[in-house]
Amino acid sequence: MTDHARLVLVGAGPRAIMLLERLLARTDEHTLLEIDLVDPHPPGAGRIWRRAQSPLLKLNSMTRDVTVFTDDSCTIDGPVRPGPSLSEWIESWRAGGLPDVDLDELSAAEARALGPEGFPTRRLHSHYLDWFFRTTVAGAPDGVTVRQHADTVAAVRPAAVGGRHLVVLAGGTEIVTDAVAYCLGHTERDLDPGSAALAAASARSGLVYVPPAFTADADLSVIPEASDVIVRGMGLAAVDLVVLLTQGRGGRFDRADDGTLRYLASGREPRLHLGSRRGVPYRSKVTSTLQGDPPQREVLTTDAIAALLTSGRPIDFERDVWPLVAAELLHGHYRELFTGHPDRVSSTWAQFRPVLRTHAWDAPALREAIAAVVPDPLDRFDVAAFDRPLADARFRDAEDVQRRVRAHIADDLRLRTTQEHSPAQGVFIAALLSFMALSEIPKARWNARSRAHSLPVRFHTFFSYLASGPPPHRLEELLALSDAGVVRFLGPDIAVTAGPGGFAASGPRVPGETVAGVLVDAWLPAADAARSTNGALRELMTVHGSELRVTDAEYDGALGRVRVDDDGRVLRSDDSAHDALFAMGPFTSQTETGAFTRPAADSLSLRQTDRVAGAIAARLGVAVPVTP
Repeated sequence: MTDHARLVLVGAGPRAIMLLERLLARTDEHTLLEIDLVDPHPPGAGRIWRRAQSPLLKLNSMTRDVTVFTDDSCTIDGPVRPGPSLSEWIESWRAGGLPDVDLDELSAAEARALGPEGFPTRRLHSHYLDWFFRTTVAGAPDGVTVRQHADTVAAVRPAAVGGRHLVVLAGGTEIVTDAVAYCLGHTERDLDPGSAALAAASARSGLVYVPPAFTADADLSVIPEASDVIVRGMGLAAVDLVVLLTQGRGGRFDRADDGTLRYLASGREPRLHLGSRRGVPYRSKVTSTLQGDPPQREVLTTDAIAALLTSGRPIDFERDVWPLVAAELLHGHYRELFTGHPDRVSSTWAQFRPVLRTHAWDAPALREAIAAVVPDPLDRFDVAAFDRPLADARFRDAEDVQRRVRAHIADDLRLRTTQEHSPAQGVFIAALLSFMALSEIPKARWNARSRAHSLPVRFHTFFSYLASGPPPHRLEELLALSDAGVVRFLGPDIAVTAGPGGFAASGPRVPGETVAGVLVDAWLPAADAARSTNGALRELMTVHGSELRVTDAEYDGALGRVRVDDDGRVLRSDDSAHDALFAMGPFTSQTETGAFTRPAADSLSLRQTDRVAGAIAARLGVAVPVTP
């Protein structure tokens, strides 16, 4: 190792700068370290949260629920260095406490009006991330140098000096470094076979197909005004799409005297026909607060996990774990209902808790026991019905679909945004605790199908539907757009075919079909390093590392993710770990956790980031002992 250690971070978005902070937290006045961040987008915000995007696009988290700082809740090895949440940062700016923060006019107006329960724009959030990056760098010891390169990494190869690597940038710069950390978030990827077939069919027939993409970067100019558009997907990407094709084309919302939200069309909007597997949007973000007993893990406990680990057989998510998760959600809901709203039940939590423990989560007897003590159906929680609210629905016609989906959205808003229905917050916290509990199960103990499908697809999708939905006002806007005839709902389980007459969408329980000249697949491309258009990421998998593959007697498949160990070290095909190449993010075999997090949550993302930072610091020889 040279006197000055050197590190290259591939990427400079939130993951990278949070890793940078965790690394610098381990340095002191004796540290000699050079760090290069390589990203064509601004450091801090990166691509997804960059300022150069529509001011209409927002986070799906309230300002009080966003932080990039560690706090006393964090069970980490590195030093805790607390700092303001996004909400506290905005308050500090309003009070004049951030003279080095220069908000643009739109962001300043937003910051002056936004409270802790508000949902900020990505543009405002980009200022917070930029400030965090600048503050982190400014606080580095004199012996630490941080450089930014508005460029991309073209290649990484072993250097002539033993143990080091040569990082070649697309602009021609070459950096010899002691370690490389890949901190890329979601990247574009080659079309999967299904999307490629749709693209080819649309080209032959003169149709318009917009494949999965980060919505802010999708080319929506190809969608004609007043055209019919089939939209597959009703999650966050679809919500952004609706915003950009309505307000983004000059429409606006207006509140009537009776409080009803109305949409005033510009005439430039297309007609959007929305459908998905569930047929309903993601659940609204919960805005209520708990008022009953504090949450705790009651079913998916440390002891329950220990029992699974000592069972001697591979753990299957559907068989072994999902029943525990579902029961945990029930406990979260009813603990808050019975202890926070005792006037709405005819029993006590002490009496009802054993009922939950003695029945399976989906037992008909449990539903009967709940109905006997919970008079209002809106106060009852059924996991299966929550997950697939239209699973048993049969629709008379397209108008019946509109009525049913609109009623569902209205009920969801009432349940998720009013304090009288705070049990929804109990469900959310239970889901969050369950998500964190699953990280306690070593990845190697899951069977292959769980690792390939149940965890990354089935559970992650359910968790996003429950916990990562849009701000409530976005669903209220969806109802207004439906009133205005700009949005139509297609129902559940839609299938789309392409032909000379257009794209045709139909469902097994809705009569007829909807034909349109435009199809948008509104979801973010799955994280897949094998298909990524980022050359450095593909090189990492195919040259330096290896692709995660899971196999057992029942399932065999490659998952498109780079294999890493728990310290973020890239694993070769022979299972040996690189001592100088690290990776973290959705394209790796680590549990996907997102980037920033909620305050006081001992978040898995901060724990992962701190652990990888510790391993990198050890590699570079710059780690400073943490004072107890």
